[in-house]
Amino acid sequence: MRIKRQPRNQATAVDSRARKFTRRHFLGGTAAAITIPCFLPAGVLGRDGATPPSQRVTLGVIGTGGRGTANMKSFLPLADAQVIAVCDVRQGPRTQAATIVGRHYDSGKPCDAYCDFREVLDRADIDAVVLSPQDHWHAAIAVPAARAGKDLYCEKPLGVSIREGAAMRDAVRRYERVFQTGTQQRSDVRFRQACNLARFGYLGKVTKIEVAAPGPQYQPRAAVPAVPEAVPDGFDYEMYLGPAPWRPYTRYCIDWPGWYLIWDLCAGFVVNWGVHHLDIAHWGCPSIGRQPCRVTCRATYRTHPVCDNINSWQAEFAFDDGLQMSFTDSGNPFPSGCKFIGDEGWVHVDRGSIRAEPASLLDLRISPDQPSLYESKDHYADFIQAVRERRDPVAPVEAGHVASYLGHLAEAAGRLQRELRWNPATEDFGADEDANRLLTRPMRSPWRI
Repeated sequence: MRIKRQPRNQATAVDSRARKFTRRHFLGGTAAAITIPCFLPAGVLGRDGATPPSQRVTLGVIGTGGRGTANMKSFLPLADAQVIAVCDVRQGPRTQAATIVGRHYDSGKPCDAYCDFREVLDRADIDAVVLSPQDHWHAAIAVPAARAGKDLYCEKPLGVSIREGAAMRDAVRRYERVFQTGTQQRSDVRFRQACNLARFGYLGKVTKIEVAAPGPQYQPRAAVPAVPEAVPDGFDYEMYLGPAPWRPYTRYCIDWPGWYLIWDLCAGFVVNWGVHHLDIAHWGCPSIGRQPCRVTCRATYRTHPVCDNINSWQAEFAFDDGLQMSFTDSGNPFPSGCKFIGDEGWVHVDRGSIRAEPASLLDLRISPDQPSLYESKDHYADFIQAVRERRDPVAPVEAGHVASYLGHLAEAAGRLQRELRWNPATEDFGADEDANRLLTRPMRSPWRI
């Protein structure tokens, strides 16, 4: 029983909390008007309480490095999902991931494994793909995946440029796909609590947001040579570079944290790490994704022979309604996390901690009849449930796009070393030609979106 794949030609209107797609997609044999819960009643489960294989959401995992394998392992325990294929340009991680899948399902046989993601997209028996390649590949895979009728769980950020994120958003809506951004903090109770306090008036009027994310503490590994090396056996390096400009292979291109520090592969931690806390700022104050703003940024850039993207930053956003947002690397000067400051109190949230003034704000319990944010307790299960119900999950594509482009705005202002004026309605910098050139990145042939 397969999920129907009949794309529409028009994007669905945005409703961030409970958007249902206008055409029902459903599992075969189920009435079109009925949505299927994530956890099926015991009566329809197979032996040992497992969902029958014919009713599971089938997954292809594209990118099986450290993050990709971690994502895959988070999907494996879900009764309503089944990984049936993996893909990576490196033979070692690809084989290891396929073996992990086989062992999990007690078959003893590794699942199907591919080097080229297009072979995964060509499979009609795969419902959704889990995308965890390097950042420069996100849009080049996500757009054709949506076109192929696949739902998507995609690591952040949404590409290495603002236009790549917009292309991903537009493709998801045009083909009515379910898309979960890998901004897992939206499924954390502390971040949801902080955003509820900011969004629904418990802090009074929010006038300032302070955001900080790690950056300069990640540095190139001194012991790794910066000279060209031989490409390791079993590594399709040409496919790895894909849409990025060609460069000689060094271990920085693939090792942690090397590739995060290379401009051609990643816009830098101002975007890649910043997206997490910028997403929380947007979740708590959604107006920052709708209003024009002025952006300035003082930034330093890496001078390593291979690693060359942004190192440290101090960005200021001034929105037209008077809201101010500061975004820096951690400790420069703000601590990691997101702080909402209102005229009646503040709340600061980071991974593993939440503080507020007055402290009594943290004892507040929002009753069911009061407004509150959509609740997800598991980022991966929320995606599978959304696929079944044909609705948006907790971190839809628009949220991923805004959180990504906020980081890109800071990077662009730092690169140009002057104030920029951003218009979210047109998604450009007006008549500023130099800034508008930074909205996109050329892709190496034959790749395009």
